[in-house]
Amino acid sequence: MSVNKLALIRYKTIDDCLRNRYRKWTLDDLIEKVADVLYEMEGITTGVSKRTIQADIQVMRSDKLGYNAPIVVVDRKFYSYSDSEYSITNAPVNQADVEKMKEIVGVLKQFNGFTYFDEMSDMIARLENNLYRTENQGRNCIQFENNHLLKGLEHINPLYQSILQKKSLLVEYKSFKAAASQHIICYPYLLKEYRNRWFLIARAKKRNQLLTMALDRIIEFQELSKEPFNDHDGIDFDNYFDNLIGVTKNESDKAIKVVLFVDKFNAPYVLTKPIHHSQQLLKQDEQGIIIRIEVVLNFELEREILGFGECMKVLSPRILVSKIQRRLNKAMQGYEPEA
Repeated sequence: MSVNKLALIRYKTIDDCLRNRYRKWTLDDLIEKVADVLYEMEGITTGVSKRTIQADIQVMRSDKLGYNAPIVVVDRKFYSYSDSEYSITNAPVNQADVEKMKEIVGVLKQFNGFTYFDEMSDMIARLENNLYRTENQGRNCIQFENNHLLKGLEHINPLYQSILQKKSLLVEYKSFKAAASQHIICYPYLLKEYRNRWFLIARAKKRNQLLTMALDRIIEFQELSKEPFNDHDGIDFDNYFDNLIGVTKNESDKAIKVVLFVDKFNAPYVLTKPIHHSQQLLKQDEQGIIIRIEVVLNFELEREILGFGECMKVLSPRILVSKIQRRLNKAMQGYEPEA
């Protein structure tokens, strides 16, 4: 059984609602939410009928699409999943939909190579490889960097929709350093990936500052329909991260010229794969190379430098020289024999 576009949008919206444990959903609530999403995504102003949503719920409960969704009615009124970990996105894709996706990938491949589609090349290859593996178990023609244990990837699409539609959010977040989670009212602006880990860039309502929240540390979130959205006036996110390595940055941080020595054995790697797009070669001799990058001083920069170990040395600025020296000394202490 193949699924048309509008039906898929409805199923996904119902799924997003039932996975939201913060709120109790009546049938009328689901109808209203689906109608809002159809309007936002497709411009449909006629809404959606009660009979359609009831039929959608029955399809999701059944095996017709392989969902077998554990949808229950609590107190004869509120719909939810009996399994808090369930989502239709975890269900297998049927053969009819695989064939349809193969057709779509075929169309995308025709445009591959055009400038507008340059950044889609790896995505097209990833889609084609996944579809090929569906029909040829165990055969893998291309491998991408992936962390199968990474949490929070299920948040990407709903957060993207919240950003697109400018929806304020209530986020339950627990950082690695915090003893307990906290609830934050914020305005989402951007999703950013760094080294196969995803982050939400948002502004906190009470502190009026930009937050960088790792998606794997987000426990739950919900849209706040009555909270006015505060836009990111004055911030150009297309260029906001140009002057740093990673994602850690305050709005007031300025880029600093960092000069590094790289020995001759590692110089070819740094020259062919620059540490940062601002990298410039200042000197090259038989000992190695001296390069300069212009970046914000942050944790990710330090980790990048430390990753080269004895093969890289910070020449300036002095504050970064001292930081790296302290961290290397502390690391060395860990290898000293106990008295």
